[in-house]
Amino acid sequence: MLANDGTKADRQISRREMIKSTVAATVLGTVLLGVTNGKPVQAEAATSLPAGDGSNVGGVKTWPQQGEWQNKILRMEADLQRALAKPVEQRRWGMVINFRQCVGCAACTVACKAENHLPPGVVYRPVMEEKGGSYPNVRRNFLPRPCMQCEEPSCVAVCPVKATYKRPDGIIAIDYNKCIGCRYCLTACPYGARSFDFGLFYTEDTPRMEPYESDPSPEYGKLWPRRHGHSPIGNARKCTFCLHRLEAGILPVCVTTCIGGATNFGDLNDPGSLVAELLAREGVMRLKEEFGTEPKVYYLT
Repeated sequence: MLANDGTKADRQISRREMIKSTVAATVLGTVLLGVTNGKPVQAEAATSLPAGDGSNVGGVKTWPQQGEWQNKILRMEADLQRALAKPVEQRRWGMVINFRQCVGCAACTVACKAENHLPPGVVYRPVMEEKGGSYPNVRRNFLPRPCMQCEEPSCVAVCPVKATYKRPDGIIAIDYNKCIGCRYCLTACPYGARSFDFGLFYTEDTPRMEPYESDPSPEYGKLWPRRHGHSPIGNARKCTFCLHRLEAGILPVCVTTCIGGATNFGDLNDPGSLVAELLAREGVMRLKEEFGTEPKVYYLT
């Protein structure tokens, strides 16, 4: 009886060990292998940096499909470090947004609000939506719209106190200590890319105003606490391509949170950057070019 019980127990242990080994092998195989076009691809391909955003070599992609965006992030991070090694006046930050990859999730909008501690009514990166076609053949198109960081910015020209200015790297910035809140720049911007901070709080009229509402905004290399009578309350505000992150060697938050991989960022003056490569080989457009503002945000069509 004991021998029989022991044999049975041994069989149960062996069965458990076999199942555990099978599961472990399956997990390991999943980690080590990607799948492209239904065929396994060695893991080394997933860790190599892509030439562009994924070209075909002999009809087979050079890295797994699920790793494409991770590889683009790695490449853009390398582009960013290369740009930061140059003098600031030799950089020209720009963004390339792929219409076809934007899924309208608004993750970039939410991430931007959280990153910059934006109050009610202040939005730096809305996602515009357009419906087209007729039932049953309908479609929805999405357009993320950050600040265009124009080469010829109309907002700079109309500011009576020179609070809005163009940095050497092309980013349009606002000196909150100079801004008088006249809102001329809001009217002058043809893209509606500026907001005004009226000093609102999300939880102000609730039983308890949450302390996170007073967290300072990290813009322009300084912490700006939210207190009435102090900047940035009463100022015009806008997207800065997450300037505080760039100067710390980190990509803009809208780029790293885009689940569709639609947003690409880098130095337009660097011919080896991903954004320069996309502009050289893809069909592109810019918004409202007839205004002559020369925006540095491009859209792949």
